[in-house]
Amino acid sequence: MNAIELGLFASRLESVCEEMGVVLRQAAFSTNIRDRLDFSCAVFDRDGRLSAQAAHIPVHLGSMAYAMADIVGALDWAEGDMVVLNDPFLGGTHLPDVTLVAPLFAEGRLVAFVANRAHHADIGASVPGSMPVSRTLDEEGLIIPPSRLIRRGDLDHGLLARILGATRNPDDARGDFFAQIGANRAGLARLTSLIEGLGVTAYEAAIRELDDYAERLARAALREIPLGTYRFEDRMDDDGQGTEDIPLRVSIEVLPERIHVDFAGTADQVPGNINCPLSVAAAAVLYAFRCLMPAQTPACAGTFRSIGLVAPLGSLLNARCPAAVAAGNVETSSRVVDVVLGALARAIPDRIPAASQGSMNNLAVGSAAPGAAWSYYETIGGGMGAGATGGGWSGVQTHMTNTLNTPIEVLEAHYPLRVTRYALRSGSGGRGARPGGEGLIRELTFLAPAETTLLTERRRIAPWGIAGGGPARCGRNRLNGRDLPPKVSLHVEDGDRLTIETPGGGGWGTEPTPPKARLR
Repeated sequence: MNAIELGLFASRLESVCEEMGVVLRQAAFSTNIRDRLDFSCAVFDRDGRLSAQAAHIPVHLGSMAYAMADIVGALDWAEGDMVVLNDPFLGGTHLPDVTLVAPLFAEGRLVAFVANRAHHADIGASVPGSMPVSRTLDEEGLIIPPSRLIRRGDLDHGLLARILGATRNPDDARGDFFAQIGANRAGLARLTSLIEGLGVTAYEAAIRELDDYAERLARAALREIPLGTYRFEDRMDDDGQGTEDIPLRVSIEVLPERIHVDFAGTADQVPGNINCPLSVAAAAVLYAFRCLMPAQTPACAGTFRSIGLVAPLGSLLNARCPAAVAAGNVETSSRVVDVVLGALARAIPDRIPAASQGSMNNLAVGSAAPGAAWSYYETIGGGMGAGATGGGWSGVQTHMTNTLNTPIEVLEAHYPLRVTRYALRSGSGGRGARPGGEGLIRELTFLAPAETTLLTERRRIAPWGIAGGGPARCGRNRLNGRDLPPKVSLHVEDGDRLTIETPGGGGWGTEPTPPKARLR
């Protein structure tokens, strides 16, 4: 292929993923998928290597890219199959993220896979929203190992009924699962059309060319990092079970043609739910390096050939089953980005921003009341860290999440909640020549009794500034004016008011000294 043909091929592959996302969003029932866009779609080759992805959620896509080969190799695939899974230790991230994978056969043989991953607001955990302050994986909901939801075109009604029976709102869950099935079918149809137009041999040759091109772009970008070893350390606030100031340490060795990322020295896995499977840590590492590459770099396996990582087995970033992991996917992944960027700042300080808010500010709320059960989940934006070329943005999702907020009108129309305040948190960004972005204030009043869970970070340890910039303000959670811990589950009553103040982003550069006033 010449350059133009390869560019068109890459765009057509990416458009398959984009169309999958449109189908999933338009067909989904839950606000979490339909309005917040908490889902991701991708195409893989026959060995489970990433071929293309839409610009969806980094923690979903990076973890799928890292773990898909193991999923593909563990099963015998047949035309018309569709496999469902959410087990974090068998290719998933945390239990609410449910993945559907479908093989594509052409000319009588396996050629590719399409997959989508969507966050379900309830997967049967001990609390509504399925994001509990847990100690074991079993407390976090229904565990689904890789299982055939559809076998040779026939839906396994028993498996689907078992999954739906674990949820508090099976009607919504059923709609979301069929939306995921529909998204994969749309992806198969579009990808089949592309393959039939080229032929299998030419398609697979184009995938190899795409990987090689992506590798060349990636290597060229990574060569701009000076050779050497760069280290950084940051900490998690707590694990929700009494363990505090939990260290994450990274050493990045930049070699002539390879980068090695080592998390030796990171804390052992903890009793609480901030542990990660290695695929989640990998997603954060790959994301951080992807930010250094040109915008036109294809999102495929070749992009990451020159990056390797290790984390000690049994550590916070490579936990052993059945460790609790509900918050690892959302909170610890954010801190992995911070430590990787912090280390890279020692090598290329002009290209690395200060720490962003470092939390997804997870709120899960609902009720199991007979006849009126409901579950709701959202993440809340905050401040982005400032860099050498611009100040941090305010009130946005940063790094490992790429979802929208839930519109107030949607939230109030579907749930017994009222949004009484939604505003930027003035003064929360770090000071500097370029100030960090401001966090948000989101205040909810409950219109009925409910169970509420908060999984948040940067409530004790502030997002750091860079190049002389100041740290941002920590976040804060309050119920009726009373401070809450970073991670907590509690019962609320009609009329209770929950206020979530999210962290800002760190500042960049030393503030200029104001001129002295002159006496006239």
